[in-house]
Amino acid sequence: MHCPFCNHAETEVVETRTSENGAVVRRRRKCLNCKKRFTTYERVEELPILVIKKDGRRERFSRNKLREGIVKATEKTTVSAPQIEKIVEKVEYKLKNQPEIEIESSLIGETTAQELKKLDKIAYIRFASVFKRFVEVEELQKELKKIL
Repeated sequence: MHCPFCNHAETEVVETRTSENGAVVRRRRKCLNCKKRFTTYERVEELPILVIKKDGRRERFSRNKLREGIVKATEKTTVSAPQIEKIVEKVEYKLKNQPEIEIESSLIGETTAQELKKLDKIAYIRFASVFKRFVEVEELQKELKKIL
């Protein structure tokens, strides 16, 4: 680590603390040349998850976008905010544990739909109708028959 004051290459760590729930390590360092102290922060670099849309475009995964879709599907149902957050966490966890960083949007939709199906059938049908883009009433009927 180079000293920000004199650019000397040798420093020593005087103190180490974790912060932000252990996700960040804060280190107080001392330059062996000019003796000034400075702080550095160390964190794991996470690669962004890229979502491959149906039209081939790629965009960064957004927890908020996922949450908003689930909230729309669960309006006027018994699904609570903590349950919605749990679904978001489960889906994100599954995505982060995939070997690839580019994920098809269909995997996100299918995973979310399966979680909703466990909690509320109406919310599942609402979400699936958007995710699967039902065009004909018959497609919706087929999906309803599957869950009944």
